[in-house]
Amino acid sequence: MDIEIKVPSLGESENEATLVSWLKSEGDEVLVDDVLAEIESDKITMEITAIEAGVLKSILREADSMVEPGEVIGVLDTSVQVSAKPAAKTVAKNADKTPAKQNKSTAKPVTKKEAQQKAEAVVENVKAQTAIAAESDAMHERSMERVPMSRLRKRIATRLKEAQNTAAMLTTFNEVNMQYVMDMRAQHKDAFMDKYAVKLGFMSFFVKACVYAASKYPAINAYIDGEDVVYHNYMDVGVAVATEKGLVVPVLKDAGLMSFAEIEQGIVSLATKAREGGLMPDDLKGGTFSITNGGVFGSMLSTPILNTPQSAILGMHTIQKRVMVENDQMVIRPMMYLALSYDHRLIDGKEAVGFLVAIKEALEGFGGTLLDV
Repeated sequence: MDIEIKVPSLGESENEATLVSWLKSEGDEVLVDDVLAEIESDKITMEITAIEAGVLKSILREADSMVEPGEVIGVLDTSVQVSAKPAAKTVAKNADKTPAKQNKSTAKPVTKKEAQQKAEAVVENVKAQTAIAAESDAMHERSMERVPMSRLRKRIATRLKEAQNTAAMLTTFNEVNMQYVMDMRAQHKDAFMDKYAVKLGFMSFFVKACVYAASKYPAINAYIDGEDVVYHNYMDVGVAVATEKGLVVPVLKDAGLMSFAEIEQGIVSLATKAREGGLMPDDLKGGTFSITNGGVFGSMLSTPILNTPQSAILGMHTIQKRVMVENDQMVIRPMMYLALSYDHRLIDGKEAVGFLVAIKEALEGFGGTLLDV
């Protein structure tokens, strides 16, 4: 029986991808879940796996071809019975187990031919060392290399420029005293880990704070569609994740209904899939608001760019101890700058500032009962 190998559904609004490579050749035996090919869309890289065992009968589209969702790129013949994957070869137990002992009295004298071979070996070794030294010197020479941009990088560039050209983008700033959150984490991290098998991170606090603040300022969670404004009674939060191929923003669906543990588990799952290339199109669809954390790389302050069509994005930054004034006394506190970039066509400055103040209030006053530990 022949089974068609098809291109899976891609991300939202994506209608083409690149067939990056085939990992099997025509005639190769294939087991269930074996990776057959890799495709790369504007947003993610995906693996196409075998749903049944058989033999790869034919390849209909070559590597580097542009393909569309649902397109047949190959055929798998499942009528052929395939063998299990061969086990790794083992080394014979007694092979070269102990080196042979040489009797000094019976050692053979070195012949002229053997002496010549040793001399030639020394010469080859010198040549190899010279080549390595020359290569090392070449590494210090000035050079240039032109490398084509990946589809993901080109798509990122296009979307960022579109955001700048479309939205009336503005950024406002505030700062938050992270002492309360840090104390909360220190107090409950062990119990949280024991109960939910996941670390209690900063991101869950920020997601919760954003959900709370958006309930007070709903325009933050809305977007412009033509001459209309679309409001949401839910909040799907995109969490920016840096990968080797570029920045992707998987979406935490219904974040407003999640507990701290569900948020942390969801973020870990999405981040792992993003870095391992396992994101699926549904992981990237939607998103009504985004959070990006440049603090993990040491960023002290930045102006994040909108993830269109969303109208706002929150930037987190590194935590630094600074001297603050509390009750007319100078004290040292762990402070973080927050940056909110927003579309000024929809969101006024008063709403943007109010949103950040609400986040600050939430982060500086969370109660332990919210953690459910």
